[in-house]
Amino acid sequence: MSQLFNIQPMLAAMTDQQTFLLWTVVKIIGAVAVLLTMVAYGVLAERKVSAFIQDRVGPNRVTLPLIGSIPVLGPLLASWGIWQPIADGLKSFLKEDFTPGHVRKLYFWLAPAITMIPAFLTVAVIPFGSSIHNEKLVIANLNVGILYTFGIVSLGVYGIVLAGYAANSKYPFLGGIRSSAQMISYEIAMGMSVIPVFLLVGDLNLGAVIDYQSGSLFHWLIFKQPLAFLIFMVSAFAETNRLPFDMPECETELVGGYNTEYSSMKFAMFFMGEYANMITSSAMMVTLFFGGWTLPGVNLDTGENSILIGAISIGVFLAKVIVCMLVMIWVRWMWPRFRYDQLMDLGWRRFVPLALANIIVTAAVLWVMSR
Repeated sequence: MSQLFNIQPMLAAMTDQQTFLLWTVVKIIGAVAVLLTMVAYGVLAERKVSAFIQDRVGPNRVTLPLIGSIPVLGPLLASWGIWQPIADGLKSFLKEDFTPGHVRKLYFWLAPAITMIPAFLTVAVIPFGSSIHNEKLVIANLNVGILYTFGIVSLGVYGIVLAGYAANSKYPFLGGIRSSAQMISYEIAMGMSVIPVFLLVGDLNLGAVIDYQSGSLFHWLIFKQPLAFLIFMVSAFAETNRLPFDMPECETELVGGYNTEYSSMKFAMFFMGEYANMITSSAMMVTLFFGGWTLPGVNLDTGENSILIGAISIGVFLAKVIVCMLVMIWVRWMWPRFRYDQLMDLGWRRFVPLALANIIVTAAVLWVMSR
C-alpha cells in the first residue's frame, strides 16, 4: 500500500517546471471538483435544513433505476435526497433556454458567467490543507492573498448589476441597483474587519495566518478578534445576498430581482455563483479565524508530508467549512429580511465605525506591547 502511494520516484524523474505544472493542474482539478460537489450538495443541505425547521420532509423521492432497486440502501439514499442534485442539474440543462426579445442580449448572456467565475477564482489563494511531498496544498501561494481575494470578490457585483441592466425591465434593474449599493457598503466594513488580523499576524499571506493560529485552540483569532469575526461574518451574508440581506432578489417586492428574466442554465449559474460564494466566504472565515486546516494540539504538517496526513488536513478544513455553511443556511431560515434602510444603517452607521475603532484599539495595544 505504501508503494502504491509513493509518487516520489516519479516526481524525481521530472524537471522542476514539469513538477510545478503537474501539481498545479492536480490542485486545480481537485479544488474545482470539490467546489462543484459542495455547490450541488449545499443546495440539498439548504432544502433539508429548511424542511426540518418548517417541519417538512424535504426532497425524498428521486432515485436511480439500478440503485433504487437495492433493498434498504436504495430507499434510504432516496429518502436522504442524495440524488436530488443530479436531477436538479439535469433539469437545468434540459429546460428551454429562453431569451426574451426585449433584453440586451450580449450583456444578458455575459452576466451569469461574470457572477459565477469570481467565486471560483477566489479559491486559488485559500490554503485547503497542509502539504503532500513538500508541496503546499494551495493553488497560488500569494504574499498578498487577502488583497487578491477582495479584488476578485468585488468583481461579482458587476454580474448582478449587468443582469439587472441587461434585462431591460423595472424589477431586475432595481435589484441590480440595490446590489451595487449593498456590495459597496459591506465591502468597506469587511475589508476593514480583517486589518486587525493582519496587524497581529504581520503578513498578508493566508498561509502565514494559519501558521500563526497553529498549536493551541486559544491561538485561533476568533478569541483574539471576536468583533472582527462578527463584522466579517455579517458582511459575508450581505456580500453573498443571503437572508436577512437578500435585497437584490427580495421576492415580496421585486418578483425575483436581477434574475427575474432568466431561465434554464443561465438561471442556474446565478445560484451556482451564490453557493460558491457561500463556500468561499466560509473558507475565508475558517482561514482567518478558526485556524484553517489545523487542529489544536495535533501536528498535521509533519516532516513526512504523507498523502494520509495531507488528506486528514483537507478533511479538517472541509469539516470547518461545512459547519460555517450550515450556520449560514440556518440563519436564512430563522431571521426575517431587513428593510433596505435598516440594511444601509447597519453597514454605514454601525459596522464601519466599529471596524475603524477595532483597528485603532488593536494598533494601540500592539504599540504599547512593543514598547
